[in-house]
Amino acid sequence: MATDTPTRSRSRTRSSGGASFAHLDDLLARREQVGRYRRRLTLDSPQGPHVSLAGKAAGEEVRPLLNFTANDYLGLANHPTLVEAGCRAAHEFGVGSGSAHLVNGHQTLHHRLEARLAELTGRPRALLFSTGFMANLGVIDALASASREAGRTLEIFHDRLNHASLLDGARLASSGNSTVRSRRFHHRDLEDLERQLARSQADDRLVISDGVFSMDGDCADITGLARACARHGAWLMIDDAHGVGVLGEHGEGLVGRDTPLAEVPVLVGTLGKALGSAGAFVAGSEALIESLIQLARPYIYTTAQPPHVAAAILAALDIVEQEPQRREHLAARVRQFREGCAALLAGSGLALGLPPVTAGTPSPLTDPMTPIQPLILGSETRALAWSAALRERGILVSAIRPPTVPAGSSRLRFTFSAAHSENDVETLLAALREVLESSTTRPTTGAET
Repeated sequence: MATDTPTRSRSRTRSSGGASFAHLDDLLARREQVGRYRRRLTLDSPQGPHVSLAGKAAGEEVRPLLNFTANDYLGLANHPTLVEAGCRAAHEFGVGSGSAHLVNGHQTLHHRLEARLAELTGRPRALLFSTGFMANLGVIDALASASREAGRTLEIFHDRLNHASLLDGARLASSGNSTVRSRRFHHRDLEDLERQLARSQADDRLVISDGVFSMDGDCADITGLARACARHGAWLMIDDAHGVGVLGEHGEGLVGRDTPLAEVPVLVGTLGKALGSAGAFVAGSEALIESLIQLARPYIYTTAQPPHVAAAILAALDIVEQEPQRREHLAARVRQFREGCAALLAGSGLALGLPPVTAGTPSPLTDPMTPIQPLILGSETRALAWSAALRERGILVSAIRPPTVPAGSSRLRFTFSAAHSENDVETLLAALREVLESSTTRPTTGAET
């Protein structure tokens, strides 16, 4: 296996004196015993539909793997136009911004990119962050700080299956103070959310949801969430990390460009998935963005994104605007996979996606079709074994296990790219058929999260 994390020794390392990390040794040993020890893969190739792993022995043939585990949805991570744009900007502006945005790290390219992202999403302003995790932490912390400074209480309501950055943001904002509280509502369950909002006595209310759920591939009901928030005087924050560039008439994401600002006042998107580069942004009103500049600590105290990265993303936005066929091709490959799996998995007791929220309702993966397609296998051992068996057949796909997903819902998370061909998906389906028929259960340490 190609990894830069060596297999752990069973021996315990103890210091001769002073502080000891023995409890960390115990923690790591327990993780390994229950099959939850995470190991990194190391690529020896650019990101793309076919990748090569590092760590091959001398003289061993390097066999490219068909990659169904990345979030490079539009196939832009190694696109020559983005590479050239980044190189030109690096020659002109260097490879580092040198400082935080509020010192002197904010450059013309950053300003242009923020304007383009505001235009893409149909919002008055946008603000760049270095990562999506930092964007979510920054927004939640800033809104909580603003409520506290005004002497107001805030209650945060978030979907149980939200991304870890949203869950952590709500947890940190509500930790150690009585003015901010955090509650979870059942996944995509508007009735549960309405009940909780109706009971809230807080001065301010913030509802938070992923747009496209990263491990499940299903979508939030934006209209339903917005109506619930309007009825109870709550703000709505949507993290559309996996929708921007992929969904929407113009690639603006699940939250349409024409969605009124009052319905979704806080919109977060990423630049490291469909747009092929790195970073994130928050889009919203003038007041929101200016407040984030003043209050969002992950924005204030972080070195700004390198300017050549901003240049590459500007080039990606041109492609999103000029080549809608990329989104159409991606949707066709997802449809091909889903139709193939419907036939392949018939009678097996397996199916793509989560079960419907209530009996008799359609699968949440039917519309819109997103590039995240999970095959729920249940046990961690089974998910790891299937991932390993697929890799033996030249397919790279992640086995997703707890704590990333709830216990008993370990899965293979298939992700698709506009760079995948029809033949690539047929190859995947053929390999999946072989694995299903062999029903291997050998545990391994494959591509994992």
